[in-house]
Amino acid sequence: MSVHRSGTARVRRLTAAGVLLAAFSLLLTLPSAAATAPARGSAYMGMGVVPHDGRGGTPAGGNAAAAQTEGVDVASYQGNVAWSTLWSSGVKWAYSKATEGTYYTNPSFAQQYNGSYNVGMIRGAYHFATPDTTSGAAQANYFVDHGGGWSRDGRTLPGTLDIEWNPYGAACYGKTASAMVSWIADFLNTYKARTGRDAVIYTATSWWTDCTGNYGGFAANNPLWIARYAADPGTLPAGWGYYTMWQYTSSGPTVGDHDKFNGALDRVQALANG
Repeated sequence: MSVHRSGTARVRRLTAAGVLLAAFSLLLTLPSAAATAPARGSAYMGMGVVPHDGRGGTPAGGNAAAAQTEGVDVASYQGNVAWSTLWSSGVKWAYSKATEGTYYTNPSFAQQYNGSYNVGMIRGAYHFATPDTTSGAAQANYFVDHGGGWSRDGRTLPGTLDIEWNPYGAACYGKTASAMVSWIADFLNTYKARTGRDAVIYTATSWWTDCTGNYGGFAANNPLWIARYAADPGTLPAGWGYYTMWQYTSSGPTVGDHDKFNGALDRVQALANG
């Protein structure tokens, strides 16, 4: 009997060791979420465009671009930006990332936001939304309190809500379409109450369709900044008959993210003036 028990125990130990070894081998073959997810705070405007929508062509030049005004958007990963170089190349307006969620402020924001202004550009700030972390109102207040405000100086554009694919998890932040619309409305209403201006909405048509059910109710008041890296902006989200701004590439000169304002410089100034 003692020999039998000893043999049984040995078999159990070997079986347990085999199970542990198999589990360890499986872990080695699975992708690590911790290794692939970016650090919180590192998101930037257009981060999800190429992975989800791809890249195909650039806008036509010449007369077709005559009524468009070139702009750029920047975030912390670009550090100190060569604003005088951009200004000399024809860039007339710029947006800088100010905040993300209620946990991050861009350490390069002052150089970027003030630097663009100092060379003569019309500037603005944007907020990278994380609807899964805090409410829309909380994030709008955080944005306004950390650089996202507006002043009627003729050179400051209204703040932009950057609402796109979640780089840290589920694309729609775990929200239903109706819950996402409510979150966005909470942000927009709070931003307007704080600043007197309607915020710009930056998004991509495919994300907007998937995550808001292609809701069209914001188009009457909130200018659209569409993201599409192609020869044209393509189909716009529901409600908007035209775009105000278009992020058309992430591989432009000096700063990768380049944009077109749908109008001449006086239209950029008109948006700044409110």
